[in-house]
Amino acid sequence: MIADAPLTAVVPVTDRARAVAFYRDKLGIPVKEEHAEDITFTCGGTQFSLYETPYGGQAQHTLASWKVDDLDAAMKDLRGRGVVFEDYDFPGLKTVNGVAESPEGGRAAWFRDSEGNVLCVAQGM
Repeated sequence: MIADAPLTAVVPVTDRARAVAFYRDKLGIPVKEEHAEDITFTCGGTQFSLYETPYGGQAQHTLASWKVDDLDAAMKDLRGRGVVFEDYDFPGLKTVNGVAESPEGGRAAWFRDSEGNVLCVAQGM
């Protein structure tokens, strides 16, 4: 039953107006619905909502990931919108110019939203 129900991801944010501006204006994701308690976006047929809480942006792991056909093009577009990509050097994960490559050929890059939430764009993963 639950496996057939639509899923909406929920992203915690500390400043709703700032986060809406980031997702809507900087990332170019359209708003679907806006309510007093949250705002919902539609992206690639999937929905996600933002809700304001003092705990937004505290998770240090990837909250959302977009699968793209061309990572370089996606990064160029996002950089043109002012997005800054993270660089990591951990055991098993090292980025070069923001990109990590897997032995299987997949590639990924991470950035933070206006609240500090970690987001990812990935190709072939």
